[in-house]
Amino acid sequence: MDNSKSLKFINELADYFNALPGVGKKTAQRYALQLIKQDEDFLEGFGKTLSELKNKISECEICHNLTDEPICSICSSSSRSNEFICVVEDIRDVLAIENTHQFNGKYHVLGGVISPMDGIGPSDLNIESLVNRIKETPEIKEVLLALRITMEGDTTNFFLYKKLKDLPVKITTIARGISFGEQIEYTDEITLAKSILNRVPYEI
Repeated sequence: MDNSKSLKFINELADYFNALPGVGKKTAQRYALQLIKQDEDFLEGFGKTLSELKNKISECEICHNLTDEPICSICSSSSRSNEFICVVEDIRDVLAIENTHQFNGKYHVLGGVISPMDGIGPSDLNIESLVNRIKETPEIKEVLLALRITMEGDTTNFFLYKKLKDLPVKITTIARGISFGEQIEYTDEITLAKSILNRVPYEI
């Protein structure tokens, strides 16, 4: 393979990495070059995992978390409380909260936040399934709204409050130790843990 074809192939590979959130062009190029240095077994395993990704991973039938089973390990765990549901935007927030070791309830993944500018409305999110889940599960006593501290997050919190306020659950939100504009996944574990422990009743 001549040099021009090699560079074209490397650039094509880098473009795939560059398409991922948070991966800049230079980082993408480093990833591509690093893959070239890997042995054949690593590359074969890497490619196999990527090719099977869509078939092996799906949404949990209960909470919409990503899982390789119909019901995720958190929802199926008998050691976790059924009384407490934490509402988050996506799986990255689940991972961030799990890393604090301060939450032993279960989750509900909305799949985003309400954002008219991006064309995302309430019907695009897993809101109705949350309402139905609470109605069908009398054990649920508290719903913690743990969404990003932004205008979109606050809008979604308000919409959820209106949908849930007449149901027999306590509605709380993470304490504002997290600064405005900050996303849950990027908050340090200590601050996030304190925000969960010091949660407050949701107020309009």
